[in-house]
Amino acid sequence: MRRAILCEKKQLPTYLRRMSRTDVICALSTAPGMGAIALIRLSGGGSVSILEKHMSKSGPYVARRAYFGAFLRNGALIDEVVATVYQGPNSYTGEDVVEIACHGSVYIQEQIIHALIESGARLADPGEYTLRAFMNGKMDLSQAEAVADLIASESAAGHQVAIQQMRGGFSNDLKVLREELIHFASLVELELDFAEEDVEFANRADLLELIAQISKKIRSLVDSFQVGNVIKKGVPVAIIGAPNAGKSTLLNKLLNEERAIVSEIAGTTRDTIEDEISIEGIKFRFIDTAGIRHTTDEIESIGIRKAYEKVEQAAIVLFLFDVSEPMEEFERQWAELKTAFEGRKVIVLWNKSDKTSDKPKTIEGYKALPISALHGKGIEELKRELIAEINLNPLHNRETIVSNVRHVRALSLALEALVRADEGLRNGITGDFLAQDIRQALFHLGEITGEISTDDLLDNIFSKFCIGK
Repeated sequence: MRRAILCEKKQLPTYLRRMSRTDVICALSTAPGMGAIALIRLSGGGSVSILEKHMSKSGPYVARRAYFGAFLRNGALIDEVVATVYQGPNSYTGEDVVEIACHGSVYIQEQIIHALIESGARLADPGEYTLRAFMNGKMDLSQAEAVADLIASESAAGHQVAIQQMRGGFSNDLKVLREELIHFASLVELELDFAEEDVEFANRADLLELIAQISKKIRSLVDSFQVGNVIKKGVPVAIIGAPNAGKSTLLNKLLNEERAIVSEIAGTTRDTIEDEISIEGIKFRFIDTAGIRHTTDEIESIGIRKAYEKVEQAAIVLFLFDVSEPMEEFERQWAELKTAFEGRKVIVLWNKSDKTSDKPKTIEGYKALPISALHGKGIEELKRELIAEINLNPLHNRETIVSNVRHVRALSLALEALVRADEGLRNGITGDFLAQDIRQALFHLGEITGEISTDDLLDNIFSKFCIGK
């Protein structure tokens, strides 16, 4: 059964106008380009009929079986393929699906797709397979979005969060919250039908307690976005310090490659250099910046301004200082940069510590570590410290983590509605105003899973998917 959609426009977008069980779509589902194997997928009520027009093997084609045979176009042999048949609703999209595995020649891929289109299929829009899965009740909207996150995941942590959401962890939490709220909402709505008799079906004390419990859970989900956003987008780390402090050497050592130019000439780095690595499953984006110093060089000055901008954008700052310099110089640099460090996590690195290790372990409450960027000393300890700066308890405890901006916005709006309901209950508002606030909370929670959705929302979400998924 298809999901009900609240449409705000008279004209539906391309995706929803084309949705129909008799409409067969096709697309390349593996990465474009040449490879060993390519997979082309058909979905829709006539998928098997279209396959039969091109396979040397005659039917019938039975679901959940793979068939080897020659694929023909206008009687000419294109390739020997393996076709796997799925019968709806037991398929990814909930419709009849055929997957054709062929050799990875770009020419073969094009010939097969052209043949399928000639026989009545059309090219799928981006994300249309997953859209059909959503429309046919195979997954809710938050699970569908998790499919895109899973494809885009670049770290173990990102993969873990996407898998948990795709398998319904987040959806189940929301389902429990909504069901509890719907029960009381129905009692409040019932009171409105008997307004003239002045009766209460919903116990106000119980409702206050329920709102408090649900609000606490929603706040926890909203707070988890800080971790979820870090996991999804990575942790920006700015490496900052004076010229020749060893910033580029440190970047190269962290990346284990010669990414930045290293020279004894001061001011070699004129622009920012960025690259990423994964540490214990978390993606860190390191930014090597121009050396901070007073200069009349116009180009170098631009680089220094960019360095300050990167500090403002960073979640963590690595302040590098050459220990062969006097501590008075450190204090001068620290005084100049301290304002820029406010509100950020900072790790002071005593570089070239193979020469001396007699330096403090903390600076004004910030951690300070001895390292040698050239020789790799202290690098592993630095990595452990970087992980320690990120609160990963929700991830390690397998808690639900919100990583989607749309979700956290809807949760925040639901929380605002519940806060209004709580304040109203304490101030003795009438049932109609109370019912309105509860409806708002339910509406925003329903937006996340797609129980309430608009055509614009679906268009925006699925248009960002890759074609073939």
